[in-house]
Amino acid sequence: MKNHEEKFQEKIDAEIKIEAKDWMPEKYRKTLIRQISQHAHSEIVGMLPEGNWITRAPNLRRKIALLAKVQDEAGHGLYLYSAAETLGAERDQMFKDLNSGKAKYSSIFNYPTMTWADIGAIGWLVDGAAIMNQVMLTRTSYGPYARAMVKICKEESFHQRQGYEIMMTLAQGTPEQKEMAQDALNRWWWPSLMMFGPSDKESTHSAQSMKWKIKRKSNDELRQHFVDVTIPQAEYIDLKIPDENLKWNEEQGHYDFGDIDWEEFWNVVKGNGPCNKARLKARNKAYDEGKWVRDAAMAYADKQLAVSS
Repeated sequence: MKNHEEKFQEKIDAEIKIEAKDWMPEKYRKTLIRQISQHAHSEIVGMLPEGNWITRAPNLRRKIALLAKVQDEAGHGLYLYSAAETLGAERDQMFKDLNSGKAKYSSIFNYPTMTWADIGAIGWLVDGAAIMNQVMLTRTSYGPYARAMVKICKEESFHQRQGYEIMMTLAQGTPEQKEMAQDALNRWWWPSLMMFGPSDKESTHSAQSMKWKIKRKSNDELRQHFVDVTIPQAEYIDLKIPDENLKWNEEQGHYDFGDIDWEEFWNVVKGNGPCNKARLKARNKAYDEGKWVRDAAMAYADKQLAVSS
């Protein structure tokens, strides 16, 4: 007679979604909580480098678009925290883990946004890399996560097009504007490649996540696809990818690219990036200053419950 784990794996192999009340291995549940909460944290912290430019956007159209994007990111975080809660995670604890520095989020958000072109580079490259990961997650084995990702991916596609349009406008502008766009590409290219995580041989979770179909493609597969898609986009707007070793591999049918600085990646992950401390400080300040809103919402909910009962 088959045990629970064997039956669970059969469901996974048959492409049957796992739902919140279904039996699941404890390791599967913990893996999902870790991944979904980190994803949620990344959406929330990702608001900070872009929110920094809302008041400095070059015109009203750009300001409105950036406001809409930052608002979307907040919504994505809330969807994902809700998905993690279906697995038994507590939202307050997830917030505490983020604010204390215990929980991880995408290392890309620990880099500064120095010019308006950085907003374009983030949309084009960072959101473009995120889409590579997230489209795959619309087919992940856990139902609530997969369904949340459908809406998120639609909105991220808008963000990516918005960023590319900013970069195209700058690249077609004055020499100074094109130089600013190129500088942003130079600074964000390698961190964007790091977004896919460590190489497959150094990834401690990938093999099991692939077996459970939490992930559908490996880190290196997704990274390669991102490079192959993005190079023609850069060429179209006449910007140069900052990689002297980049070349088309006719035999393999993809671009070969240079070595990633994994020492920099792990340094940022461990909390030593350019903006790690500033990001956590900003999150803690926002959390503390928002306490009165949370208290008021809970008081109102308690009042409504008392009235209805």
